[in-house]
Amino acid sequence: MSELVTAHPWFNDRFQHLTQLHQANRLPHALLLHGMPGIGKADFAQSFAHYLLCQQPENNRACGHCKPCELNMAGSHPDLYLLEPEEQGKQLKVDQVRALNEFIYSTAQQGGYRVVVLNPADSMNIASANALLKMLEEPGGDTLILLITSKIGQLLPTIKSRCQHVECHPPAEAEAVSWLMNAAELDEERAKNILHINLGAPMEALAYINNGLNEQRAQLVRGLADILKQRRTALEVAQAWSKLNIELILSWFYSLLIDAARGALCESSEFIRQDDARNMINAVAKKTNPVRIFKLADKVHEERKAILLRQNPNKQLLLECILLEWAALLN
Repeated sequence: MSELVTAHPWFNDRFQHLTQLHQANRLPHALLLHGMPGIGKADFAQSFAHYLLCQQPENNRACGHCKPCELNMAGSHPDLYLLEPEEQGKQLKVDQVRALNEFIYSTAQQGGYRVVVLNPADSMNIASANALLKMLEEPGGDTLILLITSKIGQLLPTIKSRCQHVECHPPAEAEAVSWLMNAAELDEERAKNILHINLGAPMEALAYINNGLNEQRAQLVRGLADILKQRRTALEVAQAWSKLNIELILSWFYSLLIDAARGALCESSEFIRQDDARNMINAVAKKTNPVRIFKLADKVHEERKAILLRQNPNKQLLLECILLEWAALLN
């Protein structure tokens, strides 16, 4: 039997606010948890669901030893419904949403709340979102629907307007570094460097470590440096990168460009945060107009967004175009 999920400490204020709403009988029937990816929003949602279903919460947290808590630890609580796509990265099917009807409008088997956790909410297409609308408008009593997203702009306005929003912020750097040091048994410098690579998102940083992404990251930095030093052409690097996780590569490339633009604007390397590419970023920042860097960053961002929106661009051609522009930055 596993342990109960615990909300991360940087969400304590948000969590306490929701518990106060519940205790005052003012908890809405739908909450939309949104914020940047990799900061633990899913753990926050599950932890709050466990609190609501607990029979004797302690210090505004699930007790961990009542029957509902035991059921949650076993992953078999009948009043908790986890709704997600059948495959990661795929859309949530309308039939999956419609299957919620019986759960939403039935009586709670444990006599308390019924909780739905929908993650990610942006995986709904128009049909599945419309199927959810009626449940959001007319839920059963003592029902909470928790929607989670890192892409709030992709949700229908009708969905967003029927939920109370809970904006989830990333932790302060010191708190994130401390958490990652403990979670991954790292020293402070290594934890800080990996967090900078992952834009300060602790869960993304931990996944970076657990999934062994060091080599992909090294290929990114090496490829960009080779182009600038004319050791390889943009076409050769694009061909090598096309076998990697393109979404991840573009995310890292974008953050490197933002660092370079920041360095160019401030005319200082002090604002460059990614140590594994510091010399290269500094060289680009010193020799390039920040407007040109921002223009390429915008292009990389748009190409990544196209992939996230499940468009199917020619990856080789996409990479060739942006790497040719990277090569031109120092010309």
